[in-house]
Amino acid sequence: MGIDFKTDATISTEQFIEVLTRSMLAERRPIWDRQCLDSMLHNASLLVTAWDGDRLVGVAGSLTDFHYACFISDLAVDVAYQRAGIDRDLTRHTQRLLGPRCKIRLISAPAAADYYAKHGFVRNDRCWELVPDLSGSSDAPAP
Repeated sequence: MGIDFKTDATISTEQFIEVLTRSMLAERRPIWDRQCLDSMLHNASLLVTAWDGDRLVGVAGSLTDFHYACFISDLAVDVAYQRAGIDRDLTRHTQRLLGPRCKIRLISAPAAADYYAKHGFVRNDRCWELVPDLSGSSDAPAP
């Protein structure tokens, strides 16, 4: 299998949705919200893609300052290509583009929680999330 990794490839939102769907990551992404997906794709600081010919088979989308912190927000590999090390290679290509002090962080899918330790990641129990209230009500004071 000859997989090409690229950092200069432009991908469409449709291609992004397709690889999210084929990777099963779509279960945890708002694929019904085109504006959100457009923004996720086009506002990523760093996008590393994996290609089998002209077929997009993997993507690592990151938000980073390139020197201290890099958050891989989307790491998706087509299920037909999983277990071939493509996710590891996407992460390595991302890491090569970062400064020597830059740490990569990601939030694991529940089914992959134990996977990342095998590839050099260290669990960090100090991560916190502030989740927006999407119910329409808010306790926040009016501006």
